[in-house]
Amino acid sequence: MKIRTAGLAAASSLALAIMASVAQAADAPKPDFSGVWTIYRAPGAPAGPGRADSGAFPRDPPFTAEAKAKVAEYRALVEPQGLTPGGACVGYGMPSAMLSSGGYPMEWIQRPEQVTVVYEAHSEIRRIYIGGPAPNPRDLIPSRDGNSFGHWEGDTLVVETLGLKEAVDQSSAHSDKAKIVERYSLGKDDSGRKVLTAEMTLTDPVFYTKPVTATKKWLAVENGRLLPYDCTEPAWEDQLDKLRQEAKAKAPADSAKKP
Repeated sequence: MKIRTAGLAAASSLALAIMASVAQAADAPKPDFSGVWTIYRAPGAPAGPGRADSGAFPRDPPFTAEAKAKVAEYRALVEPQGLTPGGACVGYGMPSAMLSSGGYPMEWIQRPEQVTVVYEAHSEIRRIYIGGPAPNPRDLIPSRDGNSFGHWEGDTLVVETLGLKEAVDQSSAHSDKAKIVERYSLGKDDSGRKVLTAEMTLTDPVFYTKPVTATKKWLAVENGRLLPYDCTEPAWEDQLDKLRQEAKAKAPADSAKKP
């Protein structure tokens, strides 16, 4: 009986120790990602896309047949005229805003309950809500940047983004069923410079046959500031709709001309 009592006491002490450790970790100061960040380039590395730290999306992503058809239809509409979303002042949207942003910097404004990310390109803004209850997907309003919710796992900020609009005008095309998970961590490179690293996984059962991963790094800009960048989106969507209508109207006429 004494042995059993001693065992229970030891187990109880262990459980209390684990709970105390978890509580201590939860209360520990978190890394501060606040500040302005620019694209990271390792010392001595050449500039340009395609580097391991550039965050480039795979050139040949594992698209489903449906995704291939939709992306091909979109490209057929815009490529003859050299049109791009950026040319019509449309923001990148997630995950392209995080992965590329055309080389423009971004700013993080961090509070315990929220991180606000401002991308200089198109003045895109993301709000990452931290520590709240899990959202009901039916309550989310779809947008190009989606709805982002985060939590801490030690010193790593884990961000899940849902509620995305279908987007075929991104290099990282995706459906409205896509989910993006990012893991942000703070460190330093061999030169002692502060570096922010994000590991991203995009899961989309409609557009992709398997999850897609990418890694992106940013370098801290001491005393950095963002410049104004004003843009709008509706004009671009109206132009795409007009092109689609013209293409549909032209298709029967082209078919009639064939022998």
